[in-house]
Amino acid sequence: MLDTVDAELRTRYPGPDGRAQPIHTAYVPADRIREDTPPAWGAAAIELLDRHHDLLAELDSTGSLPDVRKRLERDPIQDLRIDFEDGYGFRADAEEDEAARAAGAVLATWAYTPYRPQSYGIRTKGLAVGERNRTVRTLELVLAAMVDVPPGFVFTVPKIRAAEQVPALVALCEGLESGYGLAPGTLRFELQIESPQAIVAADGTAPIARMLASAEGRCSALHFGTYDYTAACGVAAPDQALDHPAADYAKDVMQVAAAQTGVWVCDGSTQIVPDTEPEAALRNHHRLVGRSLRRGYYQGWDMHPGHLVTRWLATYDFFRQAIDVAVPRLRAYLDRRSGGVIDEPATAEALAATVLRGLECGARTADELAARAPELSPAVLRALVTRSPIPQEARS
Repeated sequence: MLDTVDAELRTRYPGPDGRAQPIHTAYVPADRIREDTPPAWGAAAIELLDRHHDLLAELDSTGSLPDVRKRLERDPIQDLRIDFEDGYGFRADAEEDEAARAAGAVLATWAYTPYRPQSYGIRTKGLAVGERNRTVRTLELVLAAMVDVPPGFVFTVPKIRAAEQVPALVALCEGLESGYGLAPGTLRFELQIESPQAIVAADGTAPIARMLASAEGRCSALHFGTYDYTAACGVAAPDQALDHPAADYAKDVMQVAAAQTGVWVCDGSTQIVPDTEPEAALRNHHRLVGRSLRRGYYQGWDMHPGHLVTRWLATYDFFRQAIDVAVPRLRAYLDRRSGGVIDEPATAEALAATVLRGLECGARTADELAARAPELSPAVLRALVTRSPIPQEARS
């Protein structure tokens, strides 16, 4: 009896799959995407950083600003979606057809350029009756223009409202893979949660867990839609924000449903961009990113080049501070010394996961960590995260 239970739990909750979660997803409307969009966004972000250097230095609590500037120069965007939904709007079919072909051509080019994001894809329109034909056609045209689908490609489906919509996405992926000669499992999708019905269904259940179970391993992330969700809950426009209690509740449900499944949770966006009143916008975004990180949401939307500055700054600050706390506690754990705090395996797992995230995003380098704590190699950290036997190097 228990063997059957164990097998079911292993299937439903396999844990992290080894992918490095990006710190953000940049959304760019389909009619504005260009081959050079990533470096162009980076250049615009650097210009903003230089113009508001004193303010950003005030926000910088760990001396990260020079490293943020270097990041913006060489690798400003980790993850990007070409947006065919709200950022693009409804257009004539011929116009969106052309935009889809152009988007596929850009994505195909990025497979061979050094400045490409680590992962990328598109956000389609939704699955409602008036949109789903357009969704399928746009996705088909993008795939046809790409020819080869890179490993990091994913498509985001907005306004998911019912668990029963997810098997249709699985069937769509299977049909497209068959039609385009792609290996089974090539196509993966993200579900954008921005409807109250996705949080609490008509029968009182929480549908997201059923969505993930019926995705057959194809769902890579859950994205939160701040403004659609809070508007649907009746929140007045001036109060719609990432940190509204209604948004927090929805993201808490998403976080619990996705826990230990290997599916990422991505926080939503802020519509406040540093075009007018840039200082207030920069402070606000820096605060919101830090708040999300402290709540365990390690990825969020960025809608403007200026968001890149405070995204990277808040992320570097968060992980540098977290690593400073984690390293001595992990060393004490390996030595079985208390150091004033007696950590359990679950805490060691969380501490090690934090250090790995900090390394993956570039807040600290492996060389910096090795100089400070040579026993905390990536292999040791991964063993602590998975609660596997500690490699011999940490015992000697």
